[in-house]
Amino acid sequence: MSAILLPYRAPDEVDWEGFRSHTQRTLDAGLVPAVNMDTGYANLIDEGTRLSVLQETQSLADGRQFVAGAFVGDLPGSEFALDQYLRQIENIQSCGGTPVIFQSFGLTSLPDDELVAAYSQLGAATERFIGFELGQMFAPFGKIYTLDVYRQLIQIKQCMGAKHSSLDRALEWQRLAVRDEVRPEFHVFTGNDLAIDMVMYGSDYLLGLSTMAPDLFAKRDQMWLEGNADFFELNDWLQYLGFFAFRDPVPAYKHSAAQWLKIRGWIATNLTHSQSATRPDSDIEVLETFHRQCKFLA
Repeated sequence: MSAILLPYRAPDEVDWEGFRSHTQRTLDAGLVPAVNMDTGYANLIDEGTRLSVLQETQSLADGRQFVAGAFVGDLPGSEFALDQYLRQIENIQSCGGTPVIFQSFGLTSLPDDELVAAYSQLGAATERFIGFELGQMFAPFGKIYTLDVYRQLIQIKQCMGAKHSSLDRALEWQRLAVRDEVRPEFHVFTGNDLAIDMVMYGSDYLLGLSTMAPDLFAKRDQMWLEGNADFFELNDWLQYLGFFAFRDPVPAYKHSAAQWLKIRGWIATNLTHSQSATRPDSDIEVLETFHRQCKFLA
């Protein structure tokens, strides 16, 4: 699964043509688009934009699988907003998507037993959903759960998998061990853009980095499937790109992605949402060097 960058044509003006092209490109690569995620500014866009993204994706997917963030914006100290989550889930499912349950202050502040119960309530309203652990380097409302909580969450039958975005290999390896013990069919979707080789250890992926090169990620995946040793060289190259894009401040990776996609000629500008962190223009020269030196782009 590959997160979709929401491109901008002008400040606070979405580049819908660029969005449609990039979503179609991801589908054509054989990857599952993930919209309204962190990469799509889920916590910054308004409800109207969120709904338009769902409708555009539904049209492009034409019955194919896609997933979408179920985001509820709140503030520290807020109560868990079950009704708002259910409304987001309904919007996603009505468009044919699978919800990814974004964390919120209200959700992550719940005691462990109430937290698991909240996910069970959400599961009862879904055909299937994907959980999400988000490190605070990405967003202040994020939380990495205890292994005991994780063990309980993966036993919710509607929960098909969970995205893990701690950027910590050891924590993800622990989750893989629990998965193998408790529910082998459960998907651990790595969100570790600094360790995209986690697929070698049994993770699947739902990455932000792959929005920069869905074609190359699909090529890498095929190489791994076929036992082609070129997998390692391409994986290394993609990881170099990831180290550069996901350096501090981590949320600015979305601007790195926009700069890169502009270099590739895939979007019209390298603008981001006006409230999102940015990179210096000097990054463009570095990314252009990456582009020139990557033999897999030839």
